[in-house]
Amino acid sequence: MKILLFGKNGQLGWELRRSLAPLGELVALGSSGEAWPCDFREPARLADTVRALRPDLIVNAVAYTAVDAAETDRDTAHRINAQAPGVLAEAAQALGATLVQFSSDYVFDGGGARPWREDDAAAPLNVYGASKLEGERRVAQACTRHLIFRTSWVHAPRGANFVQTVLRLARERERLKMVDDQIGAPTGADLLADIAAHAIRAVRAQPALCGLYHAAAAGETSWRGYAHFLVTLAGELGVPLKLHPEAIEPVASQAFPAPARRPLNSRLDTTRLQTAFGLTMPDWRAGVERTLRETLRA
Repeated sequence: MKILLFGKNGQLGWELRRSLAPLGELVALGSSGEAWPCDFREPARLADTVRALRPDLIVNAVAYTAVDAAETDRDTAHRINAQAPGVLAEAAQALGATLVQFSSDYVFDGGGARPWREDDAAAPLNVYGASKLEGERRVAQACTRHLIFRTSWVHAPRGANFVQTVLRLARERERLKMVDDQIGAPTGADLLADIAAHAIRAVRAQPALCGLYHAAAAGETSWRGYAHFLVTLAGELGVPLKLHPEAIEPVASQAFPAPARRPLNSRLDTTRLQTAFGLTMPDWRAGVERTLRETLRA
């Protein structure tokens, strides 16, 4: 099997390079400096790359994730998150290839407290969420053999993310305010990459398993609970910090006004994923501990 991976240097792409490598011949492309067009701001040219390489599997780990910036940079967000996946889907369909796309809990409006299921009505609160939802729809409509994974609160030792931000602030400050009314499950890029690899093997044997799945770690927490866990663990690991975990003050989302509205309920129901592929989702704390330990070793 020939695999074409876009976004090899991102948090998720880096882990996918590891998880996909045993499945076949892997061609991994970054955002620039490659022999083939791979700039998602120019979606039409991506089809040329697919046609030239003729993969059996395309994995898209590229995304525009600047949620607040997307409110004013709508065109770029739409090109990268919606148009480009649509182009890849059409190219994959023409080759009879499978396309793997990653999406977000931000396709939902964050109402209620029940974990979101795949068949719940989507209603994004912001431009980023709308662009990811449009990307999902274009992939599903254009490519018969597809896997779409919605996830939440992704973290990894590489790149800028919540783990690194909290660690930096804990070293600098004695007090910290953190949002406590947004609930979700921090999910490791390594876990997502492994889930994708398991699912890819399964759908090659059983194409009927193609479709949309929610993929996130088990359990739930708020951003304040997430930060409390990180600071507590960092202290136990001997990291010199100014911030005590109990000095993290819980506040409502309104305390931090932002251009883009965030969903309060980011819980995702992973029952369909676990049932289809025989998987068990580990608790979010295990993944966060691994990311923190690797971040400290870097």
